[in-house]
Amino acid sequence: MVEFVTSSKLPTPWGVFRLHVFLESETQREHIALTYGQWSAQDAVLLRVHSECLTGDALFSMRCDCGPQLQLAMQRIAEQGQGVVLYLRQEGRGIGLLNKIRAYALQDEGYDTVQANEHLGFAADMRNYEVCLPMLQHLGIEHVRLMTNNPRKVQALSDLGVDVVERVPHEIPANPHNSHYLQTKAARLGHLLGQDFPQHVAVSYDDEVLFSEKDSPAASK
Repeated sequence: MVEFVTSSKLPTPWGVFRLHVFLESETQREHIALTYGQWSAQDAVLLRVHSECLTGDALFSMRCDCGPQLQLAMQRIAEQGQGVVLYLRQEGRGIGLLNKIRAYALQDEGYDTVQANEHLGFAADMRNYEVCLPMLQHLGIEHVRLMTNNPRKVQALSDLGVDVVERVPHEIPANPHNSHYLQTKAARLGHLLGQDFPQHVAVSYDDEVLFSEKDSPAASK
């Protein structure tokens, strides 16, 4: 399913990771593993499975929690002295960058993330984690402590045969731009988030206002 291509050192603000590149045969997508430290086959390795988010990871968008989650994962791994980030190239929960921005435009009109995807004809979450297994096997990892708030991700890895010995909460505090997004993840996608969210959020961008859940034209859909 995936072929290991090459690896190199990657110095970061949290330490020197090793970057491993894999090529998915069917899609020709290039997936990445960032590793730190060493382990044996018996170790439960700290793991973050992170799906690509150009807007959050590279452009510092505050309308999601993806960038801060990636940075926190790398920090926690470095502090632990051992761990892996699998960076999967499946932008926008699997719908691609172009459709993700189309969904953003609908969210600007008041749709939540699930409603926007469904309005475009997609499922709420179309990600696939099958490439994780051969990547972990290449790295010699059988047991993981998974940093996630998403129980579906735990189930997906377990179904593949990965031994998830622990779910490690990986929550980022909400900001005014992503509070509704995080609330939707908790309420409609089952993410395990412990923080309280404002009931009605409206964020002003110059002369525009992003609708609150209460005022949304899509709220009744």
